[in-house]
Amino acid sequence: MKPNPPLSLDEIPGLKVTVMGLGLHGGGLATARFFASLGAEVLITDLRKEDQLQSSIEALGKLPVKLVLGEHREEDFTSADLVIKNPAVPPSSPFLALAPRLSNDIAVYLGLTQRRVLAVTGTKGKSTTVSALHRVLKAADPATDLGGNITVSPLSFLLDQIEDGRLNEPEAPVVLELSSWQLADCRPREVLKPDFSMITNIMHDHQNRYARFEDYVDDKRLIFQGQKEDGVSVFNYDDPYGKEFGRESRARVLYFSSKALPKGFEGSYLQDNEGVLRLDGREEAILPADLALPGEHNRRNLLAAACMLAAAGVERRLIANELAAFTGIPHRLEKVAEHRGVSYYNDSAATIPQASAASVASFDRPVHLIAGGTNKELDFTGLAEAFRGLAGLYLLAGSATPYFQEAAQEAGITHDATYDSLARALETAAGRARAGDIVLLSPGCASFGMFKNEFDRGDQFRELARALA
Repeated sequence: MKPNPPLSLDEIPGLKVTVMGLGLHGGGLATARFFASLGAEVLITDLRKEDQLQSSIEALGKLPVKLVLGEHREEDFTSADLVIKNPAVPPSSPFLALAPRLSNDIAVYLGLTQRRVLAVTGTKGKSTTVSALHRVLKAADPATDLGGNITVSPLSFLLDQIEDGRLNEPEAPVVLELSSWQLADCRPREVLKPDFSMITNIMHDHQNRYARFEDYVDDKRLIFQGQKEDGVSVFNYDDPYGKEFGRESRARVLYFSSKALPKGFEGSYLQDNEGVLRLDGREEAILPADLALPGEHNRRNLLAAACMLAAAGVERRLIANELAAFTGIPHRLEKVAEHRGVSYYNDSAATIPQASAASVASFDRPVHLIAGGTNKELDFTGLAEAFRGLAGLYLLAGSATPYFQEAAQEAGITHDATYDSLARALETAAGRARAGDIVLLSPGCASFGMFKNEFDRGDQFRELARALA
């Protein structure tokens, strides 16, 4: 493979770019628009067919791009100057080896931007954390942007900067949510050196994609390995990997924890549900005990955000006020409806059992849980404990069903036969729920099969719940 230096703007006009994966979340679309708008010759290839990608194809509009759908062709890779890989494309794809130069939209962005970057990864909590970071930073500077795994490619706002002639001007910070796949695909590696990095936690996930769990952890490590001494790394002190990461990072290391940090450690911690910041020899309140966002796991997410924001120099009162008022984001303990005293919550982004268990524990009212779907070779240990207090369990059909049934049996709760539609499961749960109860979609596994993706699953639940009135 040829040398793979960072891309420069001068190279783009006339560059032959193959975008591998148009997708449905906007990443491929933003990449194609970016390169085509700057004069590159763009070809998009996707194994899915036109009818499956209709919304993304329509969004391309009149962009001068070529589409090759339903197949990948060797010539579209060997003849390209640059191949941009969609995160969903497995690294084992033989077509990747044909690319003379390989990258992703994150690496292209990082190689061209001069903005201060706050980057977050982790198994769970990263979307909530980056959204909280963005809220506070945007209150301080309205030009702050948010992108990455949260379904907004940073190339979309980079193109705006270029077209407005603002690329080399001092800019507001940018917050990036990065998945393990996006981190692994960042080539060249030297562009991955965020000013601030964070790993929220490490749990078993995507084990259908990785041969070993440690390979997954190693991809997460990439977020801080390029940082220098003047950067800041934020890790979870309560996570078994947190202190290990802290020893490895060359940047200044801060921790967040649900209990008081030991002497000599800087960061943030919880004391009587209030967030305390320990920084530069001082301790002060940073996160109020009274939060608009439910869930103890979300309290820790906001605590982590507060730690990074303080390290970035944001005014303490602004941090506290904005985080206290933060209500969350779609598909993550999102309250979508209330009928006859029953509240309906969409937590479709809970794609591992531990996330579903944490969501159930967020409520002190009876919970009717809709769960189940596709297994990703995950760890279901501890799920039975979360099930013990349920008012009802409604399982969606899928390869994970036997694991949920086993947890239910261990917990001593009964449940119906599995449901082959979300509508039927919700209708049954709604019919059994009483005033004061919670009906919660928190699947604990992947959405493949019954839904297009986790967002489609959550969108369907939201619409069905609102239609119950």
